[in-house]
Amino acid sequence: MTNLKSLILGSAAGLIAIGGAQAADLPVKAKAVEYVKVCSLYGAGFYYIPGTDTCIKIGGAIRIDTAFNGTTYDVPYWQGGAGGNNLWSKDYINTRERINLTTDTRTATEYGVVRTYANIQFDFAQNRESIAGGFTEVDYAFIQFAGFTFGKAVSQFDPQWALSKPYISSGQLAGSNNATGLPQIAYTASFGNGVSATISLENASPYRNAGLYNTANNIVAPGGASFLNYVYGVSSATFLGNSTGGNHIPDIVGNIRLDQAWGTLHFAAAMHASTPGFYGANEATGHADDKYGFAVSGAVEFKNLPTGAGDSLKLEASYGKGAARYVFTGGTLDTQGGGRFAKFDGNTVGFGYVLDGVYAPGGQIVQSDAWEVSAFYEHYWNPAWRTSVFGNYSRISYGDAGNALLLAAFTGTTGAGGTSKLASASAAASGGTPVATLNGTTGNFDFGIAQIGTRTAWTPVQNLTLSAQFTYTRLEQNLGGFYSVGAAGVGGKVGGDYAIQNQNLYNGSVQILRSF
Repeated sequence: MTNLKSLILGSAAGLIAIGGAQAADLPVKAKAVEYVKVCSLYGAGFYYIPGTDTCIKIGGAIRIDTAFNGTTYDVPYWQGGAGGNNLWSKDYINTRERINLTTDTRTATEYGVVRTYANIQFDFAQNRESIAGGFTEVDYAFIQFAGFTFGKAVSQFDPQWALSKPYISSGQLAGSNNATGLPQIAYTASFGNGVSATISLENASPYRNAGLYNTANNIVAPGGASFLNYVYGVSSATFLGNSTGGNHIPDIVGNIRLDQAWGTLHFAAAMHASTPGFYGANEATGHADDKYGFAVSGAVEFKNLPTGAGDSLKLEASYGKGAARYVFTGGTLDTQGGGRFAKFDGNTVGFGYVLDGVYAPGGQIVQSDAWEVSAFYEHYWNPAWRTSVFGNYSRISYGDAGNALLLAAFTGTTGAGGTSKLASASAAASGGTPVATLNGTTGNFDFGIAQIGTRTAWTPVQNLTLSAQFTYTRLEQNLGGFYSVGAAGVGGKVGGDYAIQNQNLYNGSVQILRSF
């Protein structure tokens, strides 16, 4: 019995020991996986970043564009070069492929929502990149907190619907349209019932600088190089003849907005400073004083019109004195500034300069006056099909004093040896060889552009849109007489007399857009 009892107890002890060892080897229960959760606080597409109370939305788009009789951005051929000079060697089609990526984060705090937003573009554009090259740009990158906006965002001068104008072209002049954003520090106060007001300091260089012309220097002639020391997104306002100095102070911009179910109202104003360069080649020659200009704008949007669900009408008008780029803004391309508009047709030419002002050695800046009106109407035939019609008229003038300075410079009555200042392209701001002059000139340098266009878009499935657009442009000016090109020619045009006349332009584009 004693031996049996000892055997049982020993066996039990052994089993307990074995069981304990096996229990020690069992895996510890894994911590529950923290799956990504939907964040419904800020609309569709947001998710909580695991382990945080921050919501994030990642989106983007792929966009394929083809332009006909225009540049890659569907800009009319009004910039000189082979297109503006109407040469046989111009491109009849231009293409661009774009990848767009966005991130949007929101975090609720005791001070309100902290938001960050970034928009990055990756482009391949015909004639700008190589076979497998590309181009990267940062359109927006900002932080919003407690009513403040810090970083690169849509200008506070622009209406709320600036990025939803119903066209696909960067070549449509339609008031201020900063599709690539401006660096700024802004504060917005909300008063309830959809009323808000914003004040901001915005970096005007280079987007808002149209340029200043010192009549002692040569300026790029009509028909001259389309671009000079210029790569989009890298260097701007580098046209031959630009005499703008440093960026001394930011632009001061303010707006008052009303946002309601029926639509929106927007009133904005801006102060813009123009800083001139030296009268001559260096500091010892002196300089004109800084000149302060301004711009004002009013815009209204009507939603869900009686013509159909989703229909809208947008109207905008702006005026600028010494602040031409608040008026003449063609989307993302118009960063070159003055000398931008020039179009040949046979033995005729139309041209105009868009500048903040003009001055002569020893004198002060004579500011330009510019104004524009725009309208956009969009109609939904059904949820899949919609058509828009849009138009704009933009005009700039230089007054008696400014016109006298420009006429003297372009007819060769001033400068060394009475030489005209209309020159070929050169890397030096005051260089270039004069290649043309005006003769028999009458009228003035007031210059206008009228545009009307239409776009039809088809959305067969959600977030996939195919669209086609046609635009008619008329360059209007008040000059008479001839633009006389020297024997060497300019921009591929042969020497001779070209009658100065209004010009008509036609261009179109098609686009496929897949957003996500």
